[in-house]
Amino acid sequence: MGVDIGNSTTEACVADVGESGQMAYLSAALGRTSGVKGTVDNVTGVADVVGRALSAAGRDLSEVSAVLVNEATPVISGLAMETITETVITESTMIGHNPETPGGVGLGVGTTVAFTDLPGCPSGCDVICVAGVGADFEDVAAGINGAVARGVRVVGAIVHADDANLIVNRLRTPVPVVDEVTLVDRVPLSMPAAVEVAEPGRTIRTLSNSYGIATVFGLDPEQTRMIAPVARSLVGNRSAVVIRTPTGDITGRRIPAGALTLIGEQAKRQVDVDAGADEIMATLRRVRPLTDAAGESGTHVGGMLARVRDTMADLTAMPYDAVRIQDVLAVDTFVPQRVTGGLAGEFALENAVALAAMVRTSKGPMELLAERLHERLGSDVLIGGVEADMALLGALTTPGTAKPVAILDLGGGSTDAAMAMEDADVHSVHLAGAGDLVTNLIDSELGLESREAAEEIKKFPLAKAESFFHIRLEDGTARFFDDPLPADAFARVVVLADGGMRPIRTRHSVERIRQVRRSAKQRVFVVNALRALEQVAPGGDIRRIGFVVVLGGSALDFEIPDMIAEAVAGFGIVCGTGNVRGTEGPRNAVATGLVAGYAAALGTSVEGR
Repeated sequence: MGVDIGNSTTEACVADVGESGQMAYLSAALGRTSGVKGTVDNVTGVADVVGRALSAAGRDLSEVSAVLVNEATPVISGLAMETITETVITESTMIGHNPETPGGVGLGVGTTVAFTDLPGCPSGCDVICVAGVGADFEDVAAGINGAVARGVRVVGAIVHADDANLIVNRLRTPVPVVDEVTLVDRVPLSMPAAVEVAEPGRTIRTLSNSYGIATVFGLDPEQTRMIAPVARSLVGNRSAVVIRTPTGDITGRRIPAGALTLIGEQAKRQVDVDAGADEIMATLRRVRPLTDAAGESGTHVGGMLARVRDTMADLTAMPYDAVRIQDVLAVDTFVPQRVTGGLAGEFALENAVALAAMVRTSKGPMELLAERLHERLGSDVLIGGVEADMALLGALTTPGTAKPVAILDLGGGSTDAAMAMEDADVHSVHLAGAGDLVTNLIDSELGLESREAAEEIKKFPLAKAESFFHIRLEDGTARFFDDPLPADAFARVVVLADGGMRPIRTRHSVERIRQVRRSAKQRVFVVNALRALEQVAPGGDIRRIGFVVVLGGSALDFEIPDMIAEAVAGFGIVCGTGNVRGTEGPRNAVATGLVAGYAAALGTSVEGR
């Protein structure tokens, strides 16, 4: 029996192997990996999958002569921030957010005045009404109408409740109104301010432009430089408020991302994380093969790699100094950062570099895992071989493949590749970064704060519920239903999951979510596929590869195999999703390869006798 312990799933393959190496496959099974891959926590998950595979084959555990497990290398992903500038608003100079329904349209510039003080305002002045907690929308509308009738020019309003449209609908002269301002009582009064609300489907133009703010408030070049972080954080909003306070209280604070030291067999180089992912990966190519990596202490990257080492030392009972980084993948991304001093949960997208790091461990943890599995199952447990090599043997059972062939095994934490020529040894590589990193990127770039939602966005197509009886798919086509859709899906973006339609709690459009999803897959899977094939191809020439078989859980994705096929099409390569044993699809390749390798070795030993 072959057992493949992956980052997310554990797979088993049962086969009947004769004394001379002849083999008949009997069954397969799939389950969730328990614990971190390559640790003793995997025992429970392995035992469950083994039991279900044997049950499907109609066999008993006592009949198993050997359980073959792969060399499971754990992978941990983390985010290291790149040159983050935190916008600090010390006297509440900005309110920039996207309430569901701001009211009115246009730009209003005036002085902030509390709603209760509105009756005392002299005629001829431009004011922005600030309605605090508990103000009734009818009272606010009546108060603004009364002030306008006296000659007070009310050019905008800031309110606490979700009342913007209710107020605007009752005004004789509509003005822009920004609502849902949580900390409205902290809005500075008697200060110059600007309120802007864009038309539905559009975003603000003046307050998201540094020069627009400078024009409104008459700023000089140095003051314009200071206000730039505010303008940048308002880009993409439908509504915003900027208030000028007397001390020009906007500061920027740089948080160092730090330097990453990459140590190869022949060279050692250092690269600043804020140089970006391209520079990090270029430096990695110059030191390859990588033997270890270290981060500058007291910085984001230093802390991230230290956490990776600490975690793996705890899980594997290895000394901290013995943990080595085998590979890293750097990806440029954006991370929402909350604006300190904002009044309505404002945030700005800041540049970041996502780093996936793979840990090189000794065989000690795997040997301990094998020992615990032997105690649990009662069968001999053998560490059967390198994951990518075994996946290659399994891939060769796909109909229509032949050498020279390469495989790409796309899992949750790693991308494995192996290459076999006609009469040459197998070359394999094990790279950091796969499905888990894509999920992290989607979660961070969309600001979901829900890994489960990000995972569903990664796996399934999107749609927008445009009525109770039809949805608009992400490709633009419409789909109609006889029964009404769930009420919580109406007017929302939904994922078309296997279990049904699920709404996403986000204000992002279908187009934006799709763009983030595809970009994340491109930056992780396609980039890793190309660098993996380059490393296993003879002389680094991808054109010498005839066939590429895509395997693993991520090969079941509705986009990734096509993206990779398109990326390698220019090299004249036949690329597609594997069908292991002609029945299992892209799953079960490593487990099948473990059994095939065992049978081949058994047959060779018989011939040798």
